[in-house]
Amino acid sequence: MKRFRRHGQDSQRDRLKQELFQFNKTVEHGFPHQPSALGYSPSLQLLAIGTRSGAIKLYGSPGVEFMGLHDENAAVTQVHFLPHQVELVTLLDDNSLHMWTLRAHTGLSELLEIGRFTLTGPPGAPPSVTRVTAVLAHSSGELLLLGTEGGHVFIVQVPGFRELEERNISLAEITNSVPDNCIVQRSLEHVEALEENPADPNHVAIGYGRGLIVIWDLQKRCAIQHFPATQQLESLCWTEDRGYILSSHSDGSYCRWLFGEEDGNEVEKSDIPYGHFPCKAISKIIQLPTKKGAPFLFFSGGMPRASFGDRHCITIIHNKTHVALDFTSRIIDFFVIKDGPLRTGDPSALVVLVEEELVVIDLKSEGWPVIQTPYLVPLHSSAITCSHHVSAIPLKLWERILAAGNLQKTNYSKKPWPITGGKNLAPDPPQRDLLLTGHEDGTVRLWNASGVCLYPMYKLSTAGVFHTDTDPNDNLHQGAEGDWPPFRKVGCFDPYSDDPRLGIQKIHLCKYSGCLAVAGTAGQILVLELNDEAAEHPVEAKVVDLLQGQEGFRWKGHTRLDVRDEPVRFEAGFQPFTVVQCQPPAVVTALCLHSEWKLVAYGTSHGFGLFDYQQKSNVFIKCTLNPSDQLAMEGPLSRVKSIKKSLRQSFRRIRHSRVSLRKHQVNNAAKLQEANARLEAELAEMELAPVQRKIEARSSDDSFTGLVRILYFADTFLSDSSHNTPSLWAGTNGGCVYVFILRLPSVEHRTDEPITAHPAKEIQLMHRAPIVGLVVLDGHGIPLPEPLEVAHDLARSPDMQGSHHLVVTSEEQFKVFTLPKVSAKMKLKLTAMDGSRVRRVAVAWFGSSQSEDYCESALVVLTNQGDLLVISLPGVKLQVRFPCIRKEDVSGIASCVFTKHGQGFYLISPSEFERFSLSSRFLVEPCCLVEVPLSSDASIQCMPKPDRFLSAYRETSQEVEDSDISARRVMEHALLNDENCWPSDQLVPATASAFRTTIFAL
Repeated sequence: MKRFRRHGQDSQRDRLKQELFQFNKTVEHGFPHQPSALGYSPSLQLLAIGTRSGAIKLYGSPGVEFMGLHDENAAVTQVHFLPHQVELVTLLDDNSLHMWTLRAHTGLSELLEIGRFTLTGPPGAPPSVTRVTAVLAHSSGELLLLGTEGGHVFIVQVPGFRELEERNISLAEITNSVPDNCIVQRSLEHVEALEENPADPNHVAIGYGRGLIVIWDLQKRCAIQHFPATQQLESLCWTEDRGYILSSHSDGSYCRWLFGEEDGNEVEKSDIPYGHFPCKAISKIIQLPTKKGAPFLFFSGGMPRASFGDRHCITIIHNKTHVALDFTSRIIDFFVIKDGPLRTGDPSALVVLVEEELVVIDLKSEGWPVIQTPYLVPLHSSAITCSHHVSAIPLKLWERILAAGNLQKTNYSKKPWPITGGKNLAPDPPQRDLLLTGHEDGTVRLWNASGVCLYPMYKLSTAGVFHTDTDPNDNLHQGAEGDWPPFRKVGCFDPYSDDPRLGIQKIHLCKYSGCLAVAGTAGQILVLELNDEAAEHPVEAKVVDLLQGQEGFRWKGHTRLDVRDEPVRFEAGFQPFTVVQCQPPAVVTALCLHSEWKLVAYGTSHGFGLFDYQQKSNVFIKCTLNPSDQLAMEGPLSRVKSIKKSLRQSFRRIRHSRVSLRKHQVNNAAKLQEANARLEAELAEMELAPVQRKIEARSSDDSFTGLVRILYFADTFLSDSSHNTPSLWAGTNGGCVYVFILRLPSVEHRTDEPITAHPAKEIQLMHRAPIVGLVVLDGHGIPLPEPLEVAHDLARSPDMQGSHHLVVTSEEQFKVFTLPKVSAKMKLKLTAMDGSRVRRVAVAWFGSSQSEDYCESALVVLTNQGDLLVISLPGVKLQVRFPCIRKEDVSGIASCVFTKHGQGFYLISPSEFERFSLSSRFLVEPCCLVEVPLSSDASIQCMPKPDRFLSAYRETSQEVEDSDISARRVMEHALLNDENCWPSDQLVPATASAFRTTIFAL
């Protein structure tokens, strides 16, 4: 039967949906996954990072971020800014060159790709002839010099990518300009380096892989000097005193060559810094002068191969100071920032990009300390195991956390962040938000998630509470005084956990009381309070048996962590005062804190319990373990089944199926015909209903049915409709909801009288689908406020006059029950309609973008298909659906966390969070502008100019046809290569970093 709807109401609701809901992926937090190239513009003061997935990311002052993605699924191997311009060139490993620009539009800068180019050789030439290995962006800003694997150097005009064939430097020209005794077999193959003379742009040093270095005059088109190095060449560097060239080599040596002498082809100095034993190659070398004193020398690699060949080091030598910076991952590249408005002063900072983090060294302060990075922080310094978001942090708590975090950063430099390009035009965040991440090593990190930059505020470590095999003073990479090489460990990336039981699985923070609860892998629950002073005290431990003495069960997993008996010293910040240890020590799967009642609820695969952390006593324990659930006794660190048992069961099934097949072969055809006839008759008589998938009811014997998925505190009606009472709700993996009534003593007797709990109700869903969400709505259909929220006048008191409702979210459907009768009122099926299942659910508030006075609450849902849904409350009707995460990205879906205002975070890689928003009002994304610096003209005038070389090639970009410039849309993230591309003939801005940033005030 058709249902007639009122079109006026529908259109009004549709308009309201547009005002409330809008999906945007806004910004990426963290460190780029698998970086492969590094670039820097001294004039723009911008940093560029390319990745293996083809992403290009630009960073300036905090809040200035740009991101683009190449259409080609190829790694970025080199990034070069054009001097004194807003363009940059990227080289991919498919041998294609791409031109990007920062173009201003409506007062904001956009990152656009405006051209691409691939070298083409003569017909029949091998691919090595045009395989680009070295790129030099000429100081004129109009030319690119491309060295190839075949030994040729091609000259290309930019930004139009026009090859100047008459000016290319061929092997024949090099051969005719260099004495015959310097040319041996294959000595001119593979251009390893191209470097321009800072004193004369006409002079370019061409370094070949076999060691030969040729100084080429671009104007005269001839070689004016050559240096016959005998070792394989790795890199070149002109010294800024303009008299020497430094070359580094594969045997761990570097050489200094004197430029300008007619017969000066001999090496002036050759040194192996860490000889005399065989050493690894020095992959890059830089020497920079100082106004007073000796120059700085920087080089990467060169370590003795046998003893320290596994180290990733950059050496700094200045005066008598010699330090080998020891990094925890492979070095990608590095550069040095110099002082002064034109960046021509003394070296001030060393910026190093390694595979897992960005490290900046302060060269102006004593001891060369590390500068704290305001972005690109390695979220995965220890693997992230869980996350928790808290919105609208009170100022007092914020300042206390910030003060405790500052005490942990005393070893960092006091110098400001040296990369200051661009202008951050985003308004100040309207509220203070915290993102808490739990890690595999037992740490909890608190991040400022209010704006574009995810800034580290405070780090909490729980390992000191327990006896572990780790030695806190153990530092294998820190060299003692007098050791050689003089190692100094830098960087915070440390992915190795000495004890996997320390891993954090659940976090709950009360922003009003400052109380924090964290739970771990070995069944440990820590309750912590914020203290502004350091303290030393013992931590009281309480062991609870979730099996309640049941016989016949034997835990086969890991052992529990032992709490230290002696007093433990804690620095200012969050300090644990009690520990609850579950037995068996299984992973804590659910955690809920109620700071107003001083209670914490916890759950594992065996049951759940309630702990009074004010009296430090356990209130009750409920075992949910199914007698047939043997997997719950195994633990995550043990084998689930033996291979022999699996093989036996497989062979038994095969034999049984063969016997059954022989028995039932008789009369099969007749029975099949009868069954088909009955089915046709039933279909003809029955009335067709809307198409729904058939959902098989889950057996109670399924594994982990007793696993607790959700815990929830509520003050609502359970016994009758006139008396509300505190209660605890627990949802399990088997589709069961347990409800307990809590009897709390009066405030005067809170510390003396115990809290009691009594079973009130039990709800069993028909299909036994796992419970993933519980929320109670008051008489107005509004979710109950958080603990202490009403006491702080930040929320209205819940309506206790009308009837309350319970919304139960399972993996398959949303169901509303009336309270206190717990009778089903309405439901919304999800799995039966489209086959998807709920993976994450939370309550969020959505404000209208047109009216500041209107807002409504709803459920935000993430499915196993990667779709985001908004479900209205209390009507449980689907409002909008947006695709967000690829369904193959299981870890990304599992890591998703929602905020209270319709935003969310999920891991797009082990080191990056993607931030998204479902709200039209609440939006956080970059808003920045980059302009050509005014000082660029003055700095160009200070540089020597070639006489006639560039004048022959100066042609404006207007001569290049618009059709030759392919400006394509930049996709939202490097890993999401399956997104739809925009047509290549449309000029579309890049994503988050280039766009308008609007943060609407509450």
